[in-house]
Amino acid sequence: MEKLLQDSLPKVRREILLNPGPATTTDTVKYAQVCPDICPREKEFGDIMKWICDELSLMAGKTGAVETVIFGGSGTAADEVMISSCVPDSGKLLIIDNGAYGERFAKIASVYKLNYEVYKSCGFSALDIDAVKNKLTEGKFTHLAMVYHETTTGLLNPAPQICKFCHDLGIVTIIDAVSAFAAIPIDMDRDCFDFMASTSNKNIQGMAGVGFVFCRKKALEDTANYPMRNYYLNLWDQYTYFKKTGQTRFTPPVQSLYALRQAIIETKQEGIENRYARYSSCWDYLVKAVETCGLKMLVPQEIQSKLITAIIEPDSSKYSFDTLHDLARENSFTIYPGKLSNANTFRIANIGDIQPEEMKTFGDLLEKYMSSIGIKA
Repeated sequence: MEKLLQDSLPKVRREILLNPGPATTTDTVKYAQVCPDICPREKEFGDIMKWICDELSLMAGKTGAVETVIFGGSGTAADEVMISSCVPDSGKLLIIDNGAYGERFAKIASVYKLNYEVYKSCGFSALDIDAVKNKLTEGKFTHLAMVYHETTTGLLNPAPQICKFCHDLGIVTIIDAVSAFAAIPIDMDRDCFDFMASTSNKNIQGMAGVGFVFCRKKALEDTANYPMRNYYLNLWDQYTYFKKTGQTRFTPPVQSLYALRQAIIETKQEGIENRYARYSSCWDYLVKAVETCGLKMLVPQEIQSKLITAIIEPDSSKYSFDTLHDLARENSFTIYPGKLSNANTFRIANIGDIQPEEMKTFGDLLEKYMSSIGIKA
């Protein structure tokens, strides 16, 4: 059915986004936004939002185990929902910071003047699990916040292992899975994630504009009497209002939600495990090109996600990221500079509707550019 629909639609110019989100989308997801205008207060649209929430919940846990709460906003909005809504005044939060998004967690906590501490770790080395456990056993923390997949570098943190330890201590867990969800299989009960954030524009392969927070039911119910620190982004109010009315409290991003519905259908058709296998095949081609060029990756391969790769820029006066970027754009590829202040890198993401042969083509282009400036293995 999906192929028949694709065949009947005019083709949209193919641009392959190798930036870490928004990701490349299928034409069917793009065209899902072209629909009759509808007031989002109509029951018909409320049913669509409920279907989206139910299907997302099933991607994060067993039937009935997870509630998904949607907001108009980015992945950072979903992170802010969790930090501002899920920690009581009597709680103390430990934040693991080993990249730009862990640092962002800490910034959000500081804005809301929460009682928190930061555990700082290197952004491109494996997290010291024993050191984190020792910190957690100090007995003063009620909540933990960490990033599962650090989009800054492609570092994959051992979130399930640490969260299981947290649950043994009765510590509530808050996870940024913005660039992990819908690629890396997740079961919130198994992995001991109490709250988890993601977004419509990364591995789920929808359009930007929808942030969502996944909640284990008991953990969500415990927030009912927590202080309301944010009006628009309050988790409990958004959840209870939707349960009661079938509507969000404020105007939702209607067209982005239609696109998300189509993206969920396509994710179910492909399967999350198969999607990760496709992403991994793309990563294999990228790694081969990096090695052929004599370049190095910032993060050791064994702790990479295989979703986003930070590549160290060559030490050559002839190298220019802007030139490489423009060459890539001329060939319908978009690449993205690094985000670490203490390392000169560029990032290549292989998420979204990208096929292995397309990543091979980009690898050939990368090799051609590096060879032209005298960089080779």
